[in-house]
Amino acid sequence: MSSIQKLNQIYEGKAKKVFATSSPDYYIVEYKDDATAFNGLKHGTITGKGIINNKMSNAMFQLLEKNGVKTHFVEQLSDRETLVKAVKIVPLEIIIRNIAAGSFSKRYGVEEGTQLKISTLEYSLKNDELNDPLINDSHIIALGVATEQELSQISAMAYKINDVLKNFFAGIGIKLIDFKIEAGRLINNNNEIILADEISPDTCRFWDAKTNEKLDKDRFRRDLGGVEEAYQEIFSRINQ
Repeated sequence: MSSIQKLNQIYEGKAKKVFATSSPDYYIVEYKDDATAFNGLKHGTITGKGIINNKMSNAMFQLLEKNGVKTHFVEQLSDRETLVKAVKIVPLEIIIRNIAAGSFSKRYGVEEGTQLKISTLEYSLKNDELNDPLINDSHIIALGVATEQELSQISAMAYKINDVLKNFFAGIGIKLIDFKIEAGRLINNNNEIILADEISPDTCRFWDAKTNEKLDKDRFRRDLGGVEEAYQEIFSRINQ
């Protein structure tokens, strides 16, 4: 894919920039070291985060591809840049929870670390002005955010990802507490739903299986210190 050229920036989010390319079928994603929390109210920098999140996401996407989950990953171009299939993001945050933590614990008064009887699936509408409100299936369909068929595909994909990732991380001594993913409609291919965005300590909660030490962005959110070290620890275990 070396003939594909990077063109103009078409999007910049809290953690990534997206660029058009000389092919309408592909984008280039560039990962930043910028860190935000609480819907952008807290800002900071995590040195080296962009490199770790890029490489880790690509490793997770390739793992998922091997297990039958279609993703936007094409090719890593550099430490911070990856070539991906062009998608239009479905404006939903798709959240799977295995163990109570974060907003789930606050919302329902459940102690953090409580093992849930089943893994839960919830959706938030991607809208910063509305603070990404929770939204249910019927509202999603009623508002035209996604169709019933698309939601069925997204749900099945999310649970499959959970199964694969839980098993993988358990094998390297890490509990997968919860995670947020995003789905995209594949441009120029009948809007097929595939996994997009990233899988990293920015979008997942990881706890050490023995100590319950937090190894994710909660260390930044809660001013726990050792943020860079936590990201590096996750990355080193993946590559051990």
